[in-house]
Amino acid sequence: MIDLRSDTVTKPSEEMRAAAADAEVGDDVYGEDPTVNELERRAADAVGRDAAMYVPTGTMGNQIAARVHTDRGQEALVERESHVYKYELGGFAQHSQLQVRTYDGGANGAPNPEQVRAGFVEEDLHRAGTGLLCLENTHNVKGGVPVPADDVAAAARAAHDLGVPVHVDGARLFNAATALDTDAAELLAPVDSVMFCLSKGLGAPVGSMLAGSEAFVEEARRVRKLMGGGMRQAGIVAAPGLQALENRDRLHRDHERAKELAAGLDALDGLSVAEPATNIVLVDTTDAGLTAATLLERCEQEGVRGSTFGEYTIRFCTHLDVGKSEALSSQSESADSDDVDGEAIETAVAAVECAL
Repeated sequence: MIDLRSDTVTKPSEEMRAAAADAEVGDDVYGEDPTVNELERRAADAVGRDAAMYVPTGTMGNQIAARVHTDRGQEALVERESHVYKYELGGFAQHSQLQVRTYDGGANGAPNPEQVRAGFVEEDLHRAGTGLLCLENTHNVKGGVPVPADDVAAAARAAHDLGVPVHVDGARLFNAATALDTDAAELLAPVDSVMFCLSKGLGAPVGSMLAGSEAFVEEARRVRKLMGGGMRQAGIVAAPGLQALENRDRLHRDHERAKELAAGLDALDGLSVAEPATNIVLVDTTDAGLTAATLLERCEQEGVRGSTFGEYTIRFCTHLDVGKSEALSSQSESADSDDVDGEAIETAVAAVECAL
């Protein structure tokens, strides 16, 4: 089975499993887990922040950031198809008692300065005001589109001019940096905090990082404890995260495979596929006369999995495990990984063609 539902379906490598087994640990709530501490140092360096904190999930990281940055009753300005708005169970309202005001981020999900100013609500006797601007990079629903540094900076400047902090949901931040050929720290220089996932694309079995100033992270630790995120001897799961950070350098391969997959699928009658910018491929099934759910059901019978992303939209997501199970089952572990990946993509295209 070629599983292209998400880049979260990867299995930890043997090196990651060994690192977990051998990890030096301590009680992280007391700040005594050396492996977690090292992961936090390296993560902060990777995104150019003063400090970082390990959290179990990206959703928890985003929710903690909202809680730290805002006061109860304020508004958060978010993209109308963003992860924090669509897929986090109304967490801003539940955890931070925030109202949400949405903007249409267009092709890449980023607001222009005029939209930031238009969405801003000034605090007065009757209104709690705007307390946070959220950006998403890459933008998941729009197809893994990266937001360029200039767009991030323009939105952040507009928000800061109004006294509003900026948080980036950077679940796939390093995919954005890779696609833009930009250092992640440079991409984030204008913002106040960022969350990025170790388990999306980078291959860790669990975990995300929340980074910002030392004062921000100090308060974030209190909120993490409030939300049940004190993980004690967490070095066992942090150790694979250290290795996952090294996988930033291979993300371009996932992007190349996504382009190959998109080109192959777009050549099939009934499917329409735009060239992906990163590792997410969105497939329009309208002209095939099949809903996404129907086609995916047939695809699974042919050995390929994907995700529904609308009634007539399928999402396929490339990742570091593409082709791995097929290589192992054919006892071709020694085969060149590029060849294995390429064969898996060809097989996936052929399977979708059979399913049509």
